[in-house]
Amino acid sequence: MNRAQNAREEILSRIKSALQDVPANEQPAEVTLERSYLQSGTTEREEVIERFIERVTDYKVHVQRIEARELARAIATACTDRAIRSLVVPTDLPADWLPTQVELLHDDVPLSNKQLDDSSGVLTGCALGIAQTGTIVLDGGAMQGRRVLTLLPDYHLCIIREEQIVELVPEAIMRLEDAVKQHGRPITFISGPSATSDIELNRVEGVHGPRTLDVLVVR
Repeated sequence: MNRAQNAREEILSRIKSALQDVPANEQPAEVTLERSYLQSGTTEREEVIERFIERVTDYKVHVQRIEARELARAIATACTDRAIRSLVVPTDLPADWLPTQVELLHDDVPLSNKQLDDSSGVLTGCALGIAQTGTIVLDGGAMQGRRVLTLLPDYHLCIIREEQIVELVPEAIMRLEDAVKQHGRPITFISGPSATSDIELNRVEGVHGPRTLDVLVVR
């Protein structure tokens, strides 16, 4: 039994103890472990990918679907279009991804928070994408770097391969089990650029993450 299950059993035990003197006809329904929601998708792959792109785009994200051979050129073009001068890159990012027209800030010797904040943006891969919610997930694994790399720069260019896109949230959670149980890495769910609103409902972008997010979906 893992830690989450232990905590759950402890909570249920306390609830049952607190309800001992409640009449039987007023007792709440028994809580079970049965999962009746849909846990795996059945939609055709092409439709799943198109849904992911559509829903990510709804979050004010610029999404482009490209062939693998076009990736290096698409990255360079995105940097030019966004006037990127310095780009933070994780240590294990493929060399052929790296644009030559900008200053590259490698995180092999961890960059300071000021260096990250002063940079123009960051280029990373990701763990997976969720078509159901238009969400990109980072788990600190390959081609993603430390979590802070995607929290301080004002611009994030994220690369996702089509095979990394799942249809449903439960599918994503099951795929992330290894990162959580074995490595204990933090998980970041990204649904569009960073944004919040104040008490008067004025939208403010870039408060706790990148103000601008571009996504390249690679066949």
